[in-house]
Amino acid sequence: MSEDQKHRRDMSRRRVLVVGGGAVVAAGIGAGVVTTASAGSDSGSAAATATAAEGCYRLTSETTEGPYYIDADKIRKDITEGKEGIPLTVRLKVIDAESCKPLKGVAVDIWHCDALGIYSGYESLSTGGGGGGMPPGGGEPPTGAPPTDAPTGTPPTGEPPAGGGGGGGGGHEEPTDDTRYLRGTQLTGNNGVVEFTTVFPGWYRGRCVHIHTKVHVGGTMTSSGYEGGNTCHTGQLFFAEEAVLASAEVAPYSTSTTERTTLDQDTIYPGNGAEGGLLTLKYKKKGRIASGAVATLTMGVDPEATHTGRDG
Repeated sequence: MSEDQKHRRDMSRRRVLVVGGGAVVAAGIGAGVVTTASAGSDSGSAAATATAAEGCYRLTSETTEGPYYIDADKIRKDITEGKEGIPLTVRLKVIDAESCKPLKGVAVDIWHCDALGIYSGYESLSTGGGGGGMPPGGGEPPTGAPPTDAPTGTPPTGEPPAGGGGGGGGGHEEPTDDTRYLRGTQLTGNNGVVEFTTVFPGWYRGRCVHIHTKVHVGGTMTSSGYEGGNTCHTGQLFFAEEAVLASAEVAPYSTSTTERTTLDQDTIYPGNGAEGGLLTLKYKKKGRIASGAVATLTMGVDPEATHTGRDG
C-alpha cells in the first residue's frame, strides 16, 4: 500500500457524523445505537449516560491471542455443548474499516472459558473459578468469595497467572485434551453478520470476563472446516462491570470463589469502549440477566492486514 493510500485510509477512519454529542455511523447491526458506557443495560432501552459510538471508519483494537487458541475446525452456531450458564447470543458484524461495507464470507472464530473459568482443550491447565472443589490438576481448594463491586484480584501484567488460568498473554499452549465446548466458527452472510449461541463467560485469576475472537479472510470451506487465507483481526470482547456483577448472583457463577479482576484493572482491555471490543448487552427480560442476554458489536477490520495476535 502506497503512502498516499495509507493517508487516505487514515483520513477515512476519522470521518464520523456527530449528532447531539454522539457519533452516528454508516453501518451497524440493525438500526440500533451501540452503547459503550452501559454494556449491561436492560433490554429495550439504552442508558441515558451512553454515547453513540460504533466502529465504522475505525479499526477495532488488536489484542493478544492468548495461549488457548485452537485452529477452527467446528463450523457451527451453537457452541454450548450442554455447558451450564446464562444463555448468551453473540452477534457480530464485520465491516471493512475503510469503506464501512460488510465483509461477506469471512470466517469469525470465538472461544472463551465456561461459567467457572475452564477452557475446553486445556482443562488440566485452567485454574477455573473454584466453586469450593479441587482445581483441575490438583492443589488446595480455593478460598474467597464471589465478586463484589470492589475487585479482590491483583491487576495482571499481561502474562497468564502461574499454574494456569491463562487466556490473556503468553505463548501458545498445545491442547491437553479433546474437549471443544465454547469454541466455534461461523461464516458471515451478505450483511457481514455472524451469530453464536453460547453462555456468559465466567472469570479466572488475573483476567476480567472476556471472549476471544479472530477474523479470517481469503480461505475456503473444506470437509475439515475453514482452511487457508489470512487472519486479519485478533481481538477480545468485553463486558461492562454491572453485567458481570449481575451474573455473579446466578448459579453456577455464584459458586465461584476465585479472585476477580475488573475491566478497569485488566491490562489487555484497551479502555476505548466499542472500538476496544466492549460489547453492547441487552437482557431478554428487563432487569434479569439470568433469563439470557444478547451481545452485539460491529468490528472494523482491515482485510488486507495480518494480525495473528502472537506478537505480544
